[in-house]
Amino acid sequence: RIERRPYQYLYKDDMGCHFMQLETFEQISLNPELIENNDLMKEGQVIEVQIHTDTETPLTAELPPFVELTVTYTVPGEKGNTASSTALKPATLETGAEIMVPLFINEGEVLKVDTRDRSYSERVKQ
Repeated sequence: RIERRPYQYLYKDDMGCHFMQLETFEQISLNPELIENNDLMKEGQVIEVQIHTDTETPLTAELPPFVELTVTYTVPGEKGNTASSTALKPATLETGAEIMVPLFINEGEVLKVDTRDRSYSERVKQ
């Protein structure tokens, strides 16, 4: 039997991605290859881990459909390109992940990112 359990992402190192079970505080490590788009995870985020209940072995982990991340680097938008959302430019997020965003996005803004296809969804109002 396979069970989905919430775990909080703690950190990543040479041993893998480390998580803590929210009810028991048990910690587990997962190979980053078992987590699709793992570069969109930030510390403290809660994700679903699939556990094989007979052996208590973690199988895979799944991010929520959307995450909110801060832009740490992108080139400034040019004058006249502030309203268009069809033209895109690269942006680096707080986790180090890079996605394509509309030209009007600036550094320091918080974005809602779709983890299923790594796409920009919208700006988060602060």
